[in-house]
Amino acid sequence: MQDPLDAPEPRLPPSLRLLKWLVMGLTLTMIAGVITVVVLLVTRMPDYSPTNFPDNLAMPAGAEPQAITQGPGWTGVVTTDGRLLIFGSDGALRQEITVDLP
Repeated sequence: MQDPLDAPEPRLPPSLRLLKWLVMGLTLTMIAGVITVVVLLVTRMPDYSPTNFPDNLAMPAGAEPQAITQGPGWTGVVTTDGRLLIFGSDGALRQEITVDLP
């Protein structure tokens, strides 16, 4: 009597073999696509750290920038103490708005 573990593996029908290779190809393509998207996101994301802070802004004493936005002719800086500072294109402070945070 033949041992069931030694029996040869049954061959798949040709249509299922093709499907098996197509699924494996799709899996490899998806893996390559996810890796590509992750690499592009990591390498192309801009760095929004305070090191990109414009040098020509005259920040008040004790103000630490948290976020920066720019428009035509002005720059807005949100500080860690809850203020919005609006600077002109020359870097001079034009307006200061206090924001009440919860």
